[in-house]
Order: sequence, then structure tokens, then C-alpha cells
Amino acid sequence: MAELHAYELEIFEQTSDYSELRLSTGGGRPKTRGVDQAAVEGLIGAVERDYSLNAVAQNVFGAPQLRELGAKLATFLDGDERWLTPVLGNPPGTTLRITTAGRLRHLPWELLAADDSYLSVSGHAPLLPVRAVGTNTALKEAVPANRPLRVLFMATSPEGVEPVLNFEAEEASILAATTRTGTELVVEESGTLEGLRFLTRDYGAGYFDVLHLSGHATINSDGQPVFLVENEFGGLAYATADQIAQAMAGHWPRLVFVSGCLTGNAPDAGAFPPMSESLVRAGAPTVLGWALPVGDVSATEFAAELYRSLADGQPIDRAVVEARQHLYANKRGNWHLLRVYANRSPLAPMVTPLNTKGRARIQLRHADQEFLDPRTQLSRVAARSAFVGRRRIIQRCLRTLKQPLGSDGAAQALVLSGMGGLGKSSLAARLLERMPTHRRVVWYGRVDLAKFRELTDRNIFDTLEQQIEATKLLDNDQASLLARLRRMLHVDGPLGQTPCLFVFDDFEDGNLDKRDGAYVLSAEMAEILPALLTAIRDTGSPSRVIITSRYRFPAPAATTVAFESLETLTRNEQDKKLANLPNLRPGSRIDPEIRQRAIDASAGNPRLLDWLDLIVADTSLDVDGLIGSIEQEADRFRRETILAQNLLHSQDPELQRMLAKVNVIELPVPAETVLAVHDHPNAARHIDRAVQLGLIEAGIDPETREPRYYVSNVLRPLVRPLLTDDEYTQACAAAARSLYELWVTGPAESEPAS
Repeated sequence: MAELHAYELEIFEQTSDYSELRLSTGGGRPKTRGVDQAAVEGLIGAVERDYSLNAVAQNVFGAPQLRELGAKLATFLDGDERWLTPVLGNPPGTTLRITTAGRLRHLPWELLAADDSYLSVSGHAPLLPVRAVGTNTALKEAVPANRPLRVLFMATSPEGVEPVLNFEAEEASILAATTRTGTELVVEESGTLEGLRFLTRDYGAGYFDVLHLSGHATINSDGQPVFLVENEFGGLAYATADQIAQAMAGHWPRLVFVSGCLTGNAPDAGAFPPMSESLVRAGAPTVLGWALPVGDVSATEFAAELYRSLADGQPIDRAVVEARQHLYANKRGNWHLLRVYANRSPLAPMVTPLNTKGRARIQLRHADQEFLDPRTQLSRVAARSAFVGRRRIIQRCLRTLKQPLGSDGAAQALVLSGMGGLGKSSLAARLLERMPTHRRVVWYGRVDLAKFRELTDRNIFDTLEQQIEATKLLDNDQASLLARLRRMLHVDGPLGQTPCLFVFDDFEDGNLDKRDGAYVLSAEMAEILPALLTAIRDTGSPSRVIITSRYRFPAPAATTVAFESLETLTRNEQDKKLANLPNLRPGSRIDPEIRQRAIDASAGNPRLLDWLDLIVADTSLDVDGLIGSIEQEADRFRRETILAQNLLHSQDPELQRMLAKVNVIELPVPAETVLAVHDHPNAARHIDRAVQLGLIEAGIDPETREPRYYVSNVLRPLVRPLLTDDEYTQACAAAARSLYELWVTGPAESEPAS
């Protein structure tokens, strides 16, 4: 597609009451004409009335006030000479770089309208206003890379900030939109400036084409724009443009998209520059931002269309135009809010088109394709586009997996434990996606030495010679398995320069033996796992082990294993999950009563939600039969019910009673409350035992960073009969007193000694 024409528009304030308009079309001297300050003030007044933060018109598609405002803007630029109109009507369109100071700079030039049509969404000659920043050219030439687009994506979701954005949907939409051409989407999961700094440093300058920041933004008490990021514990932190620039340390990609409300807004009528402009002044060549609050759906749709065009090899200006046209065609009221700030760098393509000769391909396949059912060869986990939630546990897991051995929090292995259907395997796949620098080996179910040796058949070696050496090593039974693995992971060994993630999925299926009511490694696994973990430890390898298991087990001697328990989906996570399900999502054609019964039957279990979403669409069932089917299927599919019942009845009666007492609380609670309702000398041992067997969910409170406990929804109907009505009431009272003291009044202070 032909490049857009590039013109320059400068509004030069010559005196306090007189300005000069200059238009450069690339040939000869610029056209000039005077502008009366009264006309400027009248235009600014109309904008402040109809296009402010509190104005209704700016958020309503087709609002007549906006079209009138666009016509006034066009008349202001056109003047009596009408020298602007023929320039802007030239196909294939125009990039208009606007240079002006003060309030004129931040007027909504995207609304420019002529002949009752908006110029920025014109089909034959669209106009893209670009607010020029400085005279620097960060990139004197921009040669497109002959490869797929590379995007660094960082979403921020601090605890306690509402509404919780559906950043997973934004990531999924970008991936879906660029499926044809491919996009290497690397995600910075921590949401922190420190994480952004380390990631850009690790990949090096020039690796990424785009930095996409997704989250909330606001104006602080000093009137300065800030982006809401996370601190190391997931809490709220504020980042100014300068702090973001410090984190980037000069490693700017060609394009930065700060997708948050007000990131393209100039506070206090231009007293402060927008965050987008400040980032350009800090070195970013081109920055996109939103002038006013934008809806989650519109922001996601715009991003998907933008990256679709960029991945196709379109220039930056053309890609922005096409994304805006998409919003307008879908009648989104936010179509005009996107702002472009740029220095003098060319807005040229970043990558070549798909069929360019010699174009590189993405080598890494999606992680969900590593988790295939051995019988059906279908993936057993949520696809990258369907995964939602688990943000805090993902952050903790990634810290554990990436931490250098010997440092605080480091471990050779990470065990994801919990009841079936909570998404342990899907979480493991998510972790693989988030660590694209590591090669992957996934085993499913029982693993013996013969199965373990199959790792040399996997595509994890850089050269054929390394694969041959690894095969010979593992087949050589004259040395111990530990010695062979040490050589394999040694810096000079076949995997010494290739970090791997070794995943044992559904570990309880054949790799654990029951002993004294608990679980230990089977004889075969007792040879494999200790050797692998010890080899990682002894060689200082960056490779790690991930295990998904229903049950916990003792860590092998002299090794470090970190355990993470999965909890039932939170309300926000469940809402996001439901939004991805065709039949259980809000607004589906399924009868609301049936839909709600199905959601209740799932008990917050992701796998059950998937199954029940299919069941409710069975048109062969009548309403009564469908409701009965939901309840019946919930029990049948929930094989956890049978396993949990057997486990529960094999435990100490007092442990069972502890679960029944904690069951009166329908939210995760700290250990102090568990001990308050279960006043027993062995209470701590009961808690540890229940966690080890998955009878109680053990998570981490994001605010206190202390353990919190919750009786799994699967167990609720099983433990309620263990208490009399009086005992149930007493447990409720004890829980209420404890939580009131912890969450409302705080612990009672002891009186000072006399």
C-alpha cells in the first residue's frame, strides 16, 4: 500500500494576541496566514465544553456536538484561503505533523471534519494527526526487519485497584489478530518497573519493535500524569514518565503504546505535558496514548487491529489509521481518543510482509501443545488465549524459577499442588510461555528410566552433535544417573548452554506411593528426581523442574523444592473465565436459571466450568432434565468428590472436624482464624497434613504475604454433616471474633508493665 503523504503544520505564536499558521507540503516555502487570538480562544472554549473529561458527547458514537467541533477545527485550519482542503483530500492519505505550544497542541485534531465526514477515518484519504515533539530524529533510517513482529507486553494490575482490567483478553486478541503472520509476544508478568528494566536489559537494545504497557493511568495530586504499576508484592505503585524512561535505560523500541486512560491527556489545560509526549522527549521515537478514559473493549480491539497491520508489514502511520477506522466501523464511541506523539523518526514499516524471501519464522510453538493427551493427542490444558487469572501465583512462581541458585527464594524444583480441575497443568503451561528462553520437556503421568531417556528425542538441543552426546550419556549405565546428568548440565555439556524446563505433569499418577496416610516418591521416581535436582544444584544450571501434583510429598534430601497451592478461582477470575465461554458467558442464549445453576455447580473449578459450558448447550434435554443433568454431571465429572471422600475418611477425626469448622467461612482466612475455630493442641499439625493432601487450599495473602486457608468447594458437602448445629454456630462465632479482631480492630495491645 502506498505511503501516506507527510505534511507539517506549525502554529507559531508571534505575540500574545496574534499567531501565524504555517503549512509545509514538502516543496517550496510554507504557506502562511495569520490567526486572530479571539478565534483561538473561541475554539478552545468549544473544546473545553464538549470534549472535557466530564462531557457526555466525547463518549457517544455519532454525537452531533463532536461533528460540529470537528467542522470548527477544520475551518480554523482551512481559513478563508482554503489552501488546506485540497491537500488533505489527496489519496492515499496524509500524516499531518502538528507543531504548536500550549493549549492548541492538545486540541482533538482527530475530529477534523469536512463535508459532514471525519477526515481521520476517511476511506480514500485518511488524515493522521501526529503531535510533533522536538526536532530530534532518533532513527535516521528505518529498515524493516525480515522476521515476525516482536512485542514486549506488560500489563499492570495492582491489588485493590478497580476495575480489574481484562489484560488476558488483550494479550489473546493480539495473538489471534496476528496468527497469520506470527508475532513474538514476550510478556513481562511482574507489572513492576524493575521487571521491565531487567527484561529489556536481558534482551538488549533493538530486540523489540514495540513496547505495550496496559493498565490504569491517572493524574496525581501534583497534576502530573502517572501510570499505575505494581510493587514487588503486587501492591500499588505510581510511575511517572521519567521513571518509565529510567527503567527502559535507552532501550527504546520503534513504537511505545501506553494503553491507559489519560496517557495522551495534557493535565491542567496543558500545564503538564501528556505522559506520551514526555516519553518521546525521553527518547522513545513514537508513542501512542489515550486522551480520555477508554473502555476495555475498545482498547483491546484497537490493539488487535494495530498489531495485525504492523505484523503485516504496514507502516506505523497506516497501522494507526486502520485501527482507528476499525473502531469507527464498529461504532465505538472511543474511536477518536487515540493520540500519536513522535519525534522526526520515520513512521515506516517495522517488519517485512509475510512472503518476503528469507523471512525468519517463529521457532517456538505454543506451550499448550506440549501437554498432549497420549491417547487423543489433543491438548489437555487451556490455550494461551483462554487462560485467565492466577496473576499473583504466576508472579511468585516466576520469581522462584528465575532466581539464581543460592539466592533467597531459589529452588531447583517448583511443585504446583491442589485439587484436580483447578488448573495446575494449565498454570504450568503458562509458566512455560512466560519463560521463552528455556527449552521444554514435558512428561505426563508415570515416568520410569526408559521414559525419562526420551528427553534426548525432544527438540531441545542446538546441534545434532549435542543430541548424539546426550543420547550416549543417558544410555551409558556404567555411570550413575546423577553423574550422567551432571555431565549433561555442565557448562561444557550438551545442555550446558541451553536452559530447560523439565515438567512432570499429573505427578501423582504413578510417581507417588502412599505411606502412613501420606505420599512419598515411588521407587523409580526416587532415582530420577533426586538425581535431576542434585545435578541442577551441583552445576549451577539455570534449568528448573516443574511438577504438577494433587498431593505434596517430601523434598529429596539436600535439594530445594518450592510448593505452591492453587486456590479456587476468585470472583474476578471466574468472571473473566465465564466471558470466554460461549454458553455460560453473560448475555448468552442459555436460560438464565440454567446458566446460574451450572455456574454454581462448578464450585469455582475451571475444568468443571469448561465441561458444564458444553452440557448446557445440549438441545436434546428439556429444562428440568438439563438442570438435573448439570447437577448429576457435576458430581460425575468431579472425581475429586470420590477421592476427597476417601482421603477425608482416612484422616484423624479431629482433622476432619477442623475442616468442618473452617468450612463455615466462605473465604480464605489466615492461620490465626483457623486456630481460633479449631482450638486443639495438634492444630498446626492438622493444618500441615490437610495442606499436604490437598484437603485445604493454601494460598498467599497478597497484602500480608502470609499463608491463608480455604476449604475446597469439593469438600463442602462432605464435611458439613460432621458438626452439630450447635457446633456449627460456635465455629461461626469464633471465626467472626477472630476476623473482627484481625481485619477491623487489630490485635488488642497488651497493657504496659507498671
